[in-house]
Amino acid sequence: METLDEKFMRRALELAREAEAAGEVPVGAVIVKDGEIVAEGWNRPISTNDPSAHAEMVALRAAGVALGTYRLLDTTLYVTLEPCPMCAGAMVHARVKRLVYGATDPRAGASGTVFNITQHPALNHRLECAGGVLAEECGTMLRDFFAARR
Repeated sequence: METLDEKFMRRALELAREAEAAGEVPVGAVIVKDGEIVAEGWNRPISTNDPSAHAEMVALRAAGVALGTYRLLDTTLYVTLEPCPMCAGAMVHARVKRLVYGATDPRAGASGTVFNITQHPALNHRLECAGGVLAEECGTMLRDFFAARR
């Protein structure tokens, strides 16, 4: 039986496919509050000429608008790839309660792989983190994307 984490990660994977169809690196993100999706995003830096338009940042901005606040208390952010330092920092500032990610990022992962911004003791907020949810599917999508580009 599928868990809630898997259900929402599957939606993030669908969004990653949207990014891929647009020529972007296939990463998707979903923000959930009280069991309901309140915001979604996928990578858009190429199409928007915005280096900060990562899936998580797009979703965080949309959640702020949807919830009418920049404090995203009691939310869970699902993303297909472990967040980079920029996105992890934004999650800390937004006070996201929980992060669930699929594939680890051995080059820039900021939730324990390279850095641990999401749980750093010097920061004023730490997220609960769960990695590896549908990791094989998430990782395969990214590997296939980059293999096709070479």
